[in-house]
Amino acid sequence: MMTDRQGIDTEWGRIGCTTRGSGGVPLLFLHGVGSDRSAWDGQVDAFGAERLAIAIDMPGYGNSEPGHLEVEGRKDFAAAALAVLDALGVEQAHVCGLSLGGVIALAMTSMAPTRVASVVLADTFARHPEGEAILERSLAGAASLGMAGLADSRADALLAQPADPAVRREVVDTMSRIDPAAYARAAEAVWLADQKHEAATLSCPALILYGSQDRITPPALSEELKSLIPHAGLIEITGAGHLPNLEQPAIFDRVLAAFLADVER
Repeated sequence: MMTDRQGIDTEWGRIGCTTRGSGGVPLLFLHGVGSDRSAWDGQVDAFGAERLAIAIDMPGYGNSEPGHLEVEGRKDFAAAALAVLDALGVEQAHVCGLSLGGVIALAMTSMAPTRVASVVLADTFARHPEGEAILERSLAGAASLGMAGLADSRADALLAQPADPAVRREVVDTMSRIDPAAYARAAEAVWLADQKHEAATLSCPALILYGSQDRITPPALSEELKSLIPHAGLIEITGAGHLPNLEQPAIFDRVLAAFLADVER
């Protein structure tokens, strides 16, 4: 059964955490800037049948509450994720991150390489060429429209069209709940990231996934990641935009399961 934790205590404060299963090499899921851990419920449920599956709220998101340490950038987000693994007694995990989550996953591989068994970088990048402009638009939109208005205005760009109305509603509802201050910190962490060196020196097994209709992080950015990480696999998920785990969950799960099986055989 899935366990939905209101929070797990770490030095970075209480971090919202959902877990299911036990045993095996655990699998940690990291959400995007406009989401929270609930976006991974389907994957936690699916992969928790064979191993410990974990999804967390980034600091300031969902059920996460600030601690005495100030979260200021992607390395702090990565340190908070590692602190959750510490609190759960997990020495090493596969890490699957989408967008912001992918940026944080890549930071984790640099900060604590022995803690990451493999990494899955979904719809993310080493450096976004339009990152500063996207950050400016995101913060301006949040200030003028509020999070609910920003969510509604961005949903269609996030999803392949025509989008499933239920998925669109879930995306809007989730983004509307985000604390604006937390969103601003996370937006800066993702859109200003430059991790070309971290990508080029990545040594663990890696898989790069992207939606064929992703307009937020276009396929060219995944191809650039592949050029920086030659040993990584690169797979396109047809019929998905920026959120393939929600838009094409069966394909996403099948590809992820095959990758993990290959890494662990």
